Amino acid sequence: MKRHVRDSFFVVGEGVLEFDGRGGTITRQPSTAEELRRFRFSRLGPKGPRTDEETRVALATAVTADVPQPDSADPAVPAGFTYLGQFVDHDLTMDRTESQLGQDVNLDELTQGRSPALDLDSVYGRGPRDKDDQVFYAQDGVKLKVGTTTPVPFPDEGTNVPFEGFDLPRRGGTAGTAADRRLPLIPDARNDENLVVAQTHLAFIRFHNRVVDELALTGLTGERLFRAAKELVVRHYQWMLRTDHLPRIIDPAIVDDVFTNGRRFFEVPGRCRDHSPTMPIEFSVASYRFGHSQVRGAYQWNRVFNSAGPGGIATLFALFTFTGVSGNFDPSSGTPADLDDVNRGPVFTLPSNWIADFRRLYDFTEAERDDLVPPAESGGGNVTKRIDTLLVDPLTQLPAGTFGGRGTQFREIERNLAFRNLTRASMMELATGQQIAELFGVEPLTAEQILVGNGGAVVEGLSEEQKAQLVAATPLWFYILREAEVGNGLMGPVGGRITAEVFHRAMEGSRISIVRSPYWRPTLGPDSSTFRMVDLLLFAFEGKADLLNPLGDPIS
Repeated sequence: MKRHVRDSFFVVGEGVLEFDGRGGTITRQPSTAEELRRFRFSRLGPKGPRTDEETRVALATAVTADVPQPDSADPAVPAGFTYLGQFVDHDLTMDRTESQLGQDVNLDELTQGRSPALDLDSVYGRGPRDKDDQVFYAQDGVKLKVGTTTPVPFPDEGTNVPFEGFDLPRRGGTAGTAADRRLPLIPDARNDENLVVAQTHLAFIRFHNRVVDELALTGLTGERLFRAAKELVVRHYQWMLRTDHLPRIIDPAIVDDVFTNGRRFFEVPGRCRDHSPTMPIEFSVASYRFGHSQVRGAYQWNRVFNSAGPGGIATLFALFTFTGVSGNFDPSSGTPADLDDVNRGPVFTLPSNWIADFRRLYDFTEAERDDLVPPAESGGGNVTKRIDTLLVDPLTQLPAGTFGGRGTQFREIERNLAFRNLTRASMMELATGQQIAELFGVEPLTAEQILVGNGGAVVEGLSEEQKAQLVAATPLWFYILREAEVGNGLMGPVGGRITAEVFHRAMEGSRISIVRSPYWRPTLGPDSSTFRMVDLLLFAFEGKADLLNPLGDPIS
């Protein structure tokens, strides 16, 4: 099973960076075959200084302090975009050749398969003709499999029935551990690490299957039907990311500049030697970890689990619990240690009472669907937390399954997500925020902005020496979050530029690409220039309230 975090990074031009378990990094030069079997990273900026552990602990403690945190505002961002971002991260970093190691794969396929792309290979794998990936597909070899939920009596008969098509497909059977039987039958198991990203993945499966149904009406069948459906799905997905997702997290002027005028710093056309993209470690280890600050500690989930419902509001811990990779579907689990027990619990698919109400994760009034507004008396919808230097307190206690730690020994501080982010960046000698600002030719944050910010982490727990170090050489992840914090919750000239340019390059390098097809326009939205995440969900779930919210609303 794919681990959430990497034990090593192949950085083009440097070699393989590996962590020795004592806080150190080893760089070695592997054989050509090994290099090609590693995901392709690069370094955008120079190497930076490492941050000592005492400072990392102090800074992580400040970032994850249990204090009130502002929601996103002006405009508010629906909470589903937090986990769409995680889904996209897994698509970007999907290792599409993993099942092919030791088999016949040509060098072009191997290199392409180890490069970042935005072509939904986390959903499609290598396709229905690949003997290892056929397991993800329905019998017709065109549609993707879906799973069925497990009936549960709580709270009523409405949840005590199976719902076909509302869980990921799962391995099942009787062999192996309980955790083995719960594993999802999807190309990238990381998409079952929390329930929101799992239900997001399911929505993309349903989107593909609905596109197949529509294209089948034109007479296409078999492989031609699959290829046409995948191409249409991927193009709409990329359009949605370009026009709907990115402008909600990055200053829209930066997004427009990159997609109109091209990249200025990362693998610039004409200066790039290789046709296959790489991924800058500054993106992977810093800028695209912005979404950690958007996570809420609890969610209005559906009619059962909300602040006024019989199950109470859905905690972040519960959203880890009701997955097959991080959790065990067992409502009696109360601690991360419970989730680390791979044999705990008798349930092997998602309980019916935990099906998502997508109306609470996205704002369908954007599509003029006022009938898809969740009732305010049961908590209404959810918005993201603002992008800033604060993470919700539950992220100090990650279940081991979220970072591949099940069955291993680790220190308790390693459950803290902020500490993990800062430590990984330090071990890789990531460039500081100031170094990237200089590279991009932009004014760096001031000392006051770094130390005080705008309603984010309070760093008074750091010593004067540590504060001076923070101002002189700010860890890039913290710098990017502080930059967004003083920029009204949008990533700015450092974090926004890195992120937008990587998205542009990944789309350009994808086999299916709206960047290389600049005249393509969407056909599945309300008009030829619009296709948003709400449009994707409306198409996937046939525009029906009873599919977007199959459990219905509380009876008043």
